[in-house]
Amino acid sequence: MTAIFWMNTKMSDTSIVKIKGRRVWDSRGRATVEAEIELACGARGRAIAPAGASRGAREAIDLRDADGMGVTDAVANVNGLIAKTLLDMDACKQEEIDRALISLDGTLNKARLGANATVAVSLAALHAAASAQGLPLFRYLAQGKSVRLPLPEIQIFGGGAHAGRRIDIQDLMVMALAAKSFDEALEMTARVYHAAGELMRDAGKLRGVADEGGWWPEFDSNEEAIETLVRAIARAGFVPGDEVAISLDIAASEFGSSKGYRLGLGGKSLDSDGMCELVLDWLARYPIASVEDPLAEDDRTGMMRFTAAAGQRVQIIGDDYLTTSAARVRDAIADRACNAVLLKPNQCGTVTETREALDLAKAAGWGCIVSARSGETEDLSIVHLATGWDAGQLKVGSFTRSERMAKWNEALRIEESLGADTRFAGRAALPLKQT
Repeated sequence: MTAIFWMNTKMSDTSIVKIKGRRVWDSRGRATVEAEIELACGARGRAIAPAGASRGAREAIDLRDADGMGVTDAVANVNGLIAKTLLDMDACKQEEIDRALISLDGTLNKARLGANATVAVSLAALHAAASAQGLPLFRYLAQGKSVRLPLPEIQIFGGGAHAGRRIDIQDLMVMALAAKSFDEALEMTARVYHAAGELMRDAGKLRGVADEGGWWPEFDSNEEAIETLVRAIARAGFVPGDEVAISLDIAASEFGSSKGYRLGLGGKSLDSDGMCELVLDWLARYPIASVEDPLAEDDRTGMMRFTAAAGQRVQIIGDDYLTTSAARVRDAIADRACNAVLLKPNQCGTVTETREALDLAKAAGWGCIVSARSGETEDLSIVHLATGWDAGQLKVGSFTRSERMAKWNEALRIEESLGADTRFAGRAALPLKQT
């Protein structure tokens, strides 16, 4: 594997001298793990593990206490086994640190140490190394190469596991395809978000927000939700599909499998072919440019059929289907089962494993979307990963709630810091011949 990180020849001693784990709290009021690392040169790095409500069965798991909520054991692993193993290691040798974590855990899904412990430590080491070189994290990751600000994918309506399963679709999002900068993309999205809220208020359906800050989906059908989003785009003054397009996260594993799908709205029961036909019908009727997990994580044949039918004109993202696994990305490339990967560092548990999945996807010409989780914090790591790795796309959640806005605002600061060197991925980030 080629070296990931740029090494500064003037770098002072970057050996790890202290690792501290602590319990902190996420946006859903659940305990999570924060790790802080100090280097011999005095540089420090800190990171917090997120947590998902909709989780792939094959992703790395959080280590929780017997009550299913606490993180006492995970924090103890950071302060005990992990600290003992990583002390004196060079924080700038990220792959060595991550391989040590993987070896120490010894399981396929981080069940011993907990992915909440390993990802916090892995990211904290990365931040410490960047700090030691006096670089913002995105520049450290970029290795001196030019980077692009990612195209944001922003939730307008929540659903699925993020909104009490009020509708089946988990995320109804927009992408500002006509934007020429990250700043403009946020401005356009803000107009759509507020227009959607006005539509909900006018219809007497304004009920607050879901887990990730999108409007609570007070709809009678999945189709009504999509149609309302189209209306919100138009009400905001944009051409649906041209200037602003829709992105759906179906999260089909939440209500189905290769054996069948049961939609709560409308009470439909569908087989794999029927589920394919339903989502393909939505693509034909609405200005949708991206679909995530249209079939369940174990419906390999369905994902292959769906991608064969729509992959030339729509981005098809594997999330639960791929769980940020390089091995599963490799298999899906061979199967032609997706054309994009969602990258969540806590799904695999380390920075290195996340990067391996991204590299494989990029080499195949896939889209790459660095993503937050529904249980988030003020941690800004993923913004820097998406920019420094030139992933092209970033999915954080909605356009409200501080744990979301902290990340969007950090991207604005990065864009401003680049000045004349600023580039924006825009619609070119989508792996499509036509958008």
